[in-house]
Amino acid sequence: MNDKQLKGKLGEDTVCEELVRRGHTIIERNYRKRTGEIDIISQIGDYLVFTEVKARKLGSMVSGLEAVNFAKKKKIILTADTYLTEHPCNLWVRYDIAEVWLSRGKNPVVVSVDICENAFDTEGVYTIN
Repeated sequence: MNDKQLKGKLGEDTVCEELVRRGHTIIERNYRKRTGEIDIISQIGDYLVFTEVKARKLGSMVSGLEAVNFAKKKKIILTADTYLTEHPCNLWVRYDIAEVWLSRGKNPVVVSVDICENAFDTEGVYTIN
């Protein structure tokens, strides 16, 4: 694994632990389809949660929230739609973004985890052509 992959895995592992601590059940990780990838799919109560994880080293110029732009949101939503087609359910859908802040250096450690619940929705993503 390269540095980016290790940073991503550390971030995702940490977020999964935090989600479980908060009462989520992890359903799937790294769900990949032609339209994109969803890092973590979980359930809490009546919600099916699609979580995008962004791991950043302290001092990074772009936060995890800023890194999830319109194009990335669109990919996540389209991939979530595919998941919901394959796994129909009667749950509310929520899109979260998790920022994992890592120490600088060769062997980074997690400094903090911030989860922005309901970070975005589908408004403005679907257009009629």
